[in-house]
Amino acid sequence: MESSVVFLLILVAITFTTDHGSCQTIHASENPVAVGSNVTLYSQTNVTQGAWLFQNNIILMIFAGNPFITDSWSDRVTYESNTSSLAIRSLQLADSGVYALQALNVFHAELTLSVRVPISNVTLTAKATNLVALNDTAVLTCSVSNGTSLSYVWLMNNTVVSGANVQLSNGDATLTIAPVTHHYNGAFNCEVSNGISKATSPPLFLNISYGPINTTMSIMPTESDHIYRTGSNLTLSCSTLSSPAATTEWMVNGIAMNKYGPWIHLINASESDSGNYKCVLHNAVTSRFGSASTMIQILDPLEAVQVNRVGGPAILNKPFTLHCEVTGTVNTIQWWRNWQIIVHDNTTIIDMNNKTLTLNAIQHSDNGDYKCQAFNSVSNMTSSPYVVMVNYGPGMPTIMGPSLVKAGLNITLTCNASSYPPAHYRWYFNDSLKAESAEFVTPRLTEDMSGIYTCMVYNNITGQNKTAQKMLTVVDPITDVQVEAPMDPPKEGYPYMLTCNVTGPADHVYWMKYGLVQQVDSVYNFLMNNKTLGFNPLYRNDTGYYKCIAMNAVGNMTSPPHKLIVNFGPESPVISGPRYAETGDVATFNCSSMSVPSSRFSWWFNGTEVSNTSMFTSEPLLLSMSGEYTCMAYNHVTGKNSSVSTMLTVVEAIKSVRIINSTSPISSDNFTLTCEVTGPYDTIYWMKNNTVLKMNATDYQIENNMLHFTPVTTDNDGTYQCVAKNMVVQFKSPIYTLLVNYGPLSMDISGPVIGLDLVAVLTCSADSRPDCDFLWYLNNNSSAVITTGSTIAFAATPANFGNYICVARNPVTKISMYKSKSVNMKGGATAVHFSSGGGLMMMGLFAVFVPVLFT
Repeated sequence: MESSVVFLLILVAITFTTDHGSCQTIHASENPVAVGSNVTLYSQTNVTQGAWLFQNNIILMIFAGNPFITDSWSDRVTYESNTSSLAIRSLQLADSGVYALQALNVFHAELTLSVRVPISNVTLTAKATNLVALNDTAVLTCSVSNGTSLSYVWLMNNTVVSGANVQLSNGDATLTIAPVTHHYNGAFNCEVSNGISKATSPPLFLNISYGPINTTMSIMPTESDHIYRTGSNLTLSCSTLSSPAATTEWMVNGIAMNKYGPWIHLINASESDSGNYKCVLHNAVTSRFGSASTMIQILDPLEAVQVNRVGGPAILNKPFTLHCEVTGTVNTIQWWRNWQIIVHDNTTIIDMNNKTLTLNAIQHSDNGDYKCQAFNSVSNMTSSPYVVMVNYGPGMPTIMGPSLVKAGLNITLTCNASSYPPAHYRWYFNDSLKAESAEFVTPRLTEDMSGIYTCMVYNNITGQNKTAQKMLTVVDPITDVQVEAPMDPPKEGYPYMLTCNVTGPADHVYWMKYGLVQQVDSVYNFLMNNKTLGFNPLYRNDTGYYKCIAMNAVGNMTSPPHKLIVNFGPESPVISGPRYAETGDVATFNCSSMSVPSSRFSWWFNGTEVSNTSMFTSEPLLLSMSGEYTCMAYNHVTGKNSSVSTMLTVVEAIKSVRIINSTSPISSDNFTLTCEVTGPYDTIYWMKNNTVLKMNATDYQIENNMLHFTPVTTDNDGTYQCVAKNMVVQFKSPIYTLLVNYGPLSMDISGPVIGLDLVAVLTCSADSRPDCDFLWYLNNNSSAVITTGSTIAFAATPANFGNYICVARNPVTKISMYKSKSVNMKGGATAVHFSSGGGLMMMGLFAVFVPVLFT
């Protein structure tokens, strides 16, 4: 009683306000929750002053984090102050409702908790299970022994039940299908859930009778028009949808066949088996009927098809008829020519039943293989080809053969006329029959056999004939043609002629030079009916091969080529040879002149003949042999001569050229190269690395025969030549290689390097040309050279420690430099260097026994 008074005082002392602006929520460990289970309610915000409420009734009060639980809840709830969570045990249906957490003057949050009874023992019942489609209504009811807040889902064959004829009632616990159809044959289940559990009823099966529906008839083998040839074996079958299965009865042409079952067989069918076949189906439960029918026709195949001619043969421009003979029942006939269908037109006439084909009037294009093809519903047959060849002609004949013929020859005259069948031929000359064939070969012809030859052509089918004539002229041939030259020799500037001598009658004579026909112009003229070709005057370009061609009506003949060579010259000679030469050399002159025949030559010096050939080679030249040299050319046929002169100047020869110098080239000193020439010269120029040196360069100067470097540097290294020139030659000196001496410019001492024998080696190097001489000193004792050369070796012992000095001296530049290296005792031996792979082991040994460092 004391606790109740205290609690009432606390309630009176507390005032709750709700902050609706705060976004606070309550969460449940699960919701909905099963009867008898536990649940925990919590918020993300810790509450220090407030209360938990159920349906606006206080469950507990919170002060300074400590709870005060009401008596009605004290045995079923637990409060966790660190999280402000509320745990409720052994939930009952009455515990469903609104739970709230109130934080004093801070926020108010709510949660609706649903406590539900788990589902158990789901069953499914039906008002009736044996139903007739479209007649009956299916009513199914789903029952549950235990469970609250139920939700129902109806399934058929594991698929949700749907359709316009489906209705749900009684809170979806009852399913009604009105009317029922055969689509609802199958297993029904109802699935019940309430958020905390789910259960499915055992299946319930509906047996729905229906049909027959969708009745069809099929025939094997299948033909699109259901027409079959006699002797066929056919199977007719009916199919339908029906439950229970329907009975089948067969009828033909409305008369019962006393045959039952889903199919019947027609074996070796004949035309009498043709008719309308029908199957009648009956469902004894639904009392419904169904049927399907089809028309079947049995026909005999065609036996024979043949094309025959009606009337006379095919003659060009006259009517021609063919007839198609068919044995058997025929529906249609199709005509073919050369594998193409024949179409009725103005000149191709096909009768009403297609059996007769008339070509009026027949033409050449109608030639070919004709066939007729007959069809009925079960077969087609094509005749053998009937070959049509249109008879025609003869057309106007043509005669092939020459009109002009040489006497003494045999010729063939050929007569040809278009005709089918081939025509008969006859040849006549002066009304006398000469041959009875298309070809007529004459005997050896003479001039009296000239005249008119007649060919007659006859076709014995068409009864027509034609004639043609040809005029033949027989002429004697030309037997020989020659070109002759009555004048000799042919010389330029004088008249000349060639004559064409012909044996036999010639109507025309033509002249050709190098295959080109020559025409009359200012140079050529033709005499005696072109048999003489005249030149007035003759020119050198008239030289060439000439032919003459003689022609008459039966042939032509060309003479052998006649070579005409026009003699001329000599033209003014041309001399090739030197204008300048050195003493001691020989001079060679060549003289040439245009001339036919070739000229004879003579050479003259100062009025004296020195040679009688086109080439003149002098004796070794002296200064006195300078002067005028004359070449004279003479043609012994034309009797003409011509001369020309040239001047030769003999100069004293350059005997030698070389480069000399008086000092060694040392970098940064002045240096001079001198070109020494033996013999007179006109000019001198210098070359470096095969390139001519420029006069206005800044790193050297050219003065007379000297090349000055002021000063010389290593940039001047290279190969040099000087070249002395006179009017005849350019004389190059031998190559002079300039290498500028320098240094030493820098020094370095490397090492010491310790070998396996514990000998230390120091190496001295210097940048210098030529290589330096090296001297070694120890501890600044300049009076005692300990060794010479670039390297020094000594035992790596304390007795040899000290300051090693290397002096490098260039023997040419006389410049010396020195560098020192200190080898001292220090602790440790980490910097010792070894020259071989064994050095790693030796370094360890040396660190133990000789604890020194070389630097």
